[in-house]
Amino acid sequence: MTVKMNSALIRKYGQETLEIAKVPMPEISENDVLVKIVAASINPIDLKTQAGKMKMLLKYQMPLILGSDFSGVIVEVGSNISDFQKGDKVYSRVQKDRIGTFAEYIAVDQTDIARKPTNLTFEEAASIPLVGLTSYQALYDIMQLTAQDKVLIQAGSGGIGTIAIQLAKLTGAYVATTTSTKNVEFVKQLGADKVIDYKKQKFEEELQAYDYIFDTMGGDILKNAFKIVKPGGKVVTISGIPNEVFAKEYGLPLWKQFLLKVASWNIRKLEKATESQYIFLFMKPSGAQLALLTDWFEQDKIHPVIDQIVSLEEIQKGIDRSRSGRAKGKIIVRVDQQTVNEK
Repeated sequence: MTVKMNSALIRKYGQETLEIAKVPMPEISENDVLVKIVAASINPIDLKTQAGKMKMLLKYQMPLILGSDFSGVIVEVGSNISDFQKGDKVYSRVQKDRIGTFAEYIAVDQTDIARKPTNLTFEEAASIPLVGLTSYQALYDIMQLTAQDKVLIQAGSGGIGTIAIQLAKLTGAYVATTTSTKNVEFVKQLGADKVIDYKKQKFEEELQAYDYIFDTMGGDILKNAFKIVKPGGKVVTISGIPNEVFAKEYGLPLWKQFLLKVASWNIRKLEKATESQYIFLFMKPSGAQLALLTDWFEQDKIHPVIDQIVSLEEIQKGIDRSRSGRAKGKIIVRVDQQTVNEK
């Protein structure tokens, strides 16, 4: 008899309410571990996937279990696994073609997991993988921030922003951020040197000559970033349109490369006019980089920020909260109700 587990899924793109449904347990390959998920987190990419906005880059079969990162306990290991064993507490951002962390179990490649920080609860750890890796890859891999640099991090009180500010300050860089009036003091406590209250100010009028901009908003906010970037600087986005450079690196077919070349025409004009570089970041899972973040958490150099915790059964409440754009930090889904506040 097929063993089943609880999950939160969609049966078609555009389905606004996630369905709680029983699905077969995942099977592992020789390079996988099977993890009993304790907690997962809700991220903007889940909402974009749900709405069908990622179809240009990602192809999924329905029904589709959503969710991209988690914390949990290994319950089974593949035959090639040597670095992990049953009982290990781990966390991960899974590969984009293997999403499904809004469920009781998941099979994940050993290279994508790291041991959970010992000083964090499962709920706190689940808040980290996607935003931590995205921020690390933007600030450290692409920008290679130093103490001599100035960086603007958009939406400082959001899931990405709360971690990105802390990671940027570890380099000694000068950090500016945007937030609403009620969160100005909060982002200062995270380490922001300059705070733009977007309710009262426009960042493009308050800032100038920045080495880097980390865009999490897209649209006109992204376009205005080119007004403050230095010649030779970089605008790194996770919310703007992918360009032709990304399309080639990602291995998209020629017709998609052409479509994105046309769609990003205005961005290319801004690049040329400002002598800057536009980079679309599509974060890559990495257990090795997560292990680096683990060290920093255990050394209390950075800390997680959680807005709300919901159960799997009430996940729609969390989805709606995320969609509102008012979350302060991360929204967590507690999957295993038996393991609460455990480290």
